Amino acid sequence: MTTEFQFTDYDPYDFANRRHIGPSPAEMTDMLKVIGYHSLDELIDATVPGSIRQKVPLTWGAAMTEREALDKLRETANKNKVLTSLIGQGYYGTITPPVIQRNILENPAWYTAYTPYQPEISQGRLEALLNFQTMVTDLTGLDVANASLLDEATAAAEAMALCQRSAKTKATGFFVDKDCHPQTIAVIQTRAEPLGWTVTVGDPFTDLDPTEVFGAIFQYPGTDGHVRDFSGLIARLHQTGALAAVAADILALLLLKSPGEMGADIAIGSTQRFGVPVGYGGPHAAYMAVKDAIKRSMPGRLVGVSVDARGNRAYRLSLQTREQHIRREKATSNICTAQVLLAVMASMYAVFHGPQGLKAIAQQVHRKTVLLAKGLEKLGYTIEPETFFDTITVEVGHMQGLVMRAAVAEGVNLRKVGETKVGIALDERTRPATLEAVWRAFGGKFQVSEFEADYRLPKDLLRTSEYLTHPIFHMNRAESEMTRYIRRLSDRDLALDRAMIPLGSCTMKLNATAEMLPITWPEFSDIHPFAPQDQALGYKEMIDDLSEKLCAVTGYDAISMQPNSGAQGEYAGLLTIRAYHLSRGDTHRTVCLIPTSAHGTNPASAQMVGMTVVPVKSKENGDVDLDDFRAKAEQHADNLSCCMITYPSTHGVFEETVREICEITHQHGGQVYLDGANMNAMVGVARPGDIGSDVSHLNLHKTFCIPHGGGGPGMGPIGVKAHLAPFLPGHVSTDGRPGAVSAGPYGSPSILPISWSYCLMMGGEGLTQATKVAILNANYIAARLKGAYDVLYTSASGRVAHECIIDTRPLQASAGVTVDDVAKRLIDCGFHAPTMSWPVAGTLMIEPTESETKAEIDRFCDAMLAIREEARDIEEGRMDKANNPLKNAPHTVEDLVGQWDRPYSREQACYPPGAFRVDKYWSSVNRVDNVYGDRNLVCTCPPMEAYAEAAE
Repeated sequence: MTTEFQFTDYDPYDFANRRHIGPSPAEMTDMLKVIGYHSLDELIDATVPGSIRQKVPLTWGAAMTEREALDKLRETANKNKVLTSLIGQGYYGTITPPVIQRNILENPAWYTAYTPYQPEISQGRLEALLNFQTMVTDLTGLDVANASLLDEATAAAEAMALCQRSAKTKATGFFVDKDCHPQTIAVIQTRAEPLGWTVTVGDPFTDLDPTEVFGAIFQYPGTDGHVRDFSGLIARLHQTGALAAVAADILALLLLKSPGEMGADIAIGSTQRFGVPVGYGGPHAAYMAVKDAIKRSMPGRLVGVSVDARGNRAYRLSLQTREQHIRREKATSNICTAQVLLAVMASMYAVFHGPQGLKAIAQQVHRKTVLLAKGLEKLGYTIEPETFFDTITVEVGHMQGLVMRAAVAEGVNLRKVGETKVGIALDERTRPATLEAVWRAFGGKFQVSEFEADYRLPKDLLRTSEYLTHPIFHMNRAESEMTRYIRRLSDRDLALDRAMIPLGSCTMKLNATAEMLPITWPEFSDIHPFAPQDQALGYKEMIDDLSEKLCAVTGYDAISMQPNSGAQGEYAGLLTIRAYHLSRGDTHRTVCLIPTSAHGTNPASAQMVGMTVVPVKSKENGDVDLDDFRAKAEQHADNLSCCMITYPSTHGVFEETVREICEITHQHGGQVYLDGANMNAMVGVARPGDIGSDVSHLNLHKTFCIPHGGGGPGMGPIGVKAHLAPFLPGHVSTDGRPGAVSAGPYGSPSILPISWSYCLMMGGEGLTQATKVAILNANYIAARLKGAYDVLYTSASGRVAHECIIDTRPLQASAGVTVDDVAKRLIDCGFHAPTMSWPVAGTLMIEPTESETKAEIDRFCDAMLAIREEARDIEEGRMDKANNPLKNAPHTVEDLVGQWDRPYSREQACYPPGAFRVDKYWSSVNRVDNVYGDRNLVCTCPPMEAYAEAAE
């Protein structure tokens, strides 16, 4: 007897759907019924205007399985050669403690979190960032530090801008120490030129005229190893009203006098060597610390200490309404992000080692450098400088090339300095065998045991002040305690590994595990950004292929990977447009048209490249007012540089007039910058380059799956049409061209394997499907919430794009319920709130992305509908207007104990619809008092007794 075997159509390896696309085909059918469509394609046809639809589908081969993609990544990684890098120049070998690598860098509880705009569900990373700020203020000797910037070079450019707006002088010059790292000098020059600031690079002790500058920056120690005291120069600058910044190596500050003790107003630098892999250039967390007098002008984010509704200590972003959204084109910086994940790693490195451990590492690095110098001196070489920390320069004459090649043969990369010198920078990873290999490259056969280590630090610059005295840096550093501390902090946060984060415009999709695996492979993480290019052929292959795929997605002809954030991409794109006009002699084209609905970084970026912003009105339906746009374009036709638009619009709609906007701009001599923040609604469906745009930045940390990391890392590469390609950012280390916008030639390349893997495993068809499902999910939410809330903006067919804006303002009028109340009540339900009050005050912008399942979306909708019913209870008098679950949210475990005197039950407080009964997320604090935090600005770790006082 035989039984016929029936084959199933189910493919167990269809990871594209299981990895990134949440709803199953059956669930999609059910969702389409709710919206009123029979098929996904029918919905897309009704949502995306036919005039902009992509004619040719995305094709670059079949989607790979996870195994195939990881094999491809391994094959590519193996084309990189990992040598011991002694190049220095701001990038150093470091050892990431495994407890930090596994429990932070590789932990989705940390890397899938969003920016801590909702502090009640961000207390863990806010504490870690407060530790970071405390670490930086202690080591720099200054009063206030921010929660990180993008990289050292851009932090130096921000320091220059901070000097300019804070100095008490009308001078327009800025002085740069010639001993600054070359990439730092290049980025400063890029930033200064459009603003009309004169940059002078020279020897500060002979070339600096304090009367001619609004500020100066000094490198400490210098890029070639010199350690100098800048106290006298700083005092002279202050006499003229100018400010002084010091770019300081954070490891050196454990042994050397701090910038604050020299009188510096600003200190900047990188925390890369505090446990963050070099990663071919990034991502790394830069730091900035300032004197108290200029703290309110400091760019970036600032974590501060406040109290919650019970008076308990709580953390928040202080001064958190960033200037881009208030001052717009008058903003002095477009920085709206940080490198949170990397700053957390650096802060934990300091917690892990403590002040004694960090000092021991710094001493070991210095002593090894002294040993190296002694061996080279024994061989007859001249060493500069006489005193140093970890970097020396060796005069080799005509033997430079020979020595460099011999070092490579020994597995070591050295640095070319001028035509006759070689630079060597040691680090935490340097071992005795490394020193012996370098000696062999110089012709010597010594052993380390032949020399006795001592110190060659300048005696008048030895550090005597204390640092890292707070108890958090003296905790028991047993791995069990570190693991538990990291776990306790992560448990206080809400990240994508716990729940949906429906933030509009931020595209919080859950990042696939397979995409994250390669970033810690040594072949990607341990290569110096200025290593010889023949040692990074795998990186080149990956970057070239990813660039090709992004060109196919966008319709552009060339890509630059240099910008390492979305705001940096805006800035780079506008610089490219500016350079194009200048090449044609159109120096007068400086007007930039920007809709009033645009993200605040748009006008801020335009200001940074010297453009004049002309606002364009928005219509009541949220669209750009085409009549006003045309009138403004005609009015400024002689001087029009560009327009900046977001598409789909900031209001979550595919505007029908986008082609006309592009045509009007081109007719009047301008270029079109299309903000790529909403590309998650376009991939495979429409291409910016086909509809008339000339340049866009792409948020790889949104559409292309690089995780947000609690507020960073990010990548914002720009795509351009062919006529703009010659004007893309150059870089001093690769092509010698001016125009560098970040420290590394490829921004933060060690996270590019994530986006590349995403493209490989999804394929063109999968990426297109992801876009369609993102639009489906958003329209499903709009349909489910219809009647309870008004959806503010829709297309002519009644559809939204990948996000929808719901109006909560009627609740304030009828029940006194604010958008903040709704956001905090969602915490009780186990959700991060949607984007609040942007682009319209008092509203919520919801973006579910394609990765959320129908069950999770329904849970969110159930929560929103229940919140509406609670508001109705207030409207109809069944609930007190001031004492109700919405006003008292979020509720904590502490609310469950002791006396209960509220006119609603504990169960209603803590277990509203949407909340899990067993796996409920509990906020660790009640609602945070923002006003108290700004009035009582505390931005470093408070003493332990303060915690006890707050708990009383």
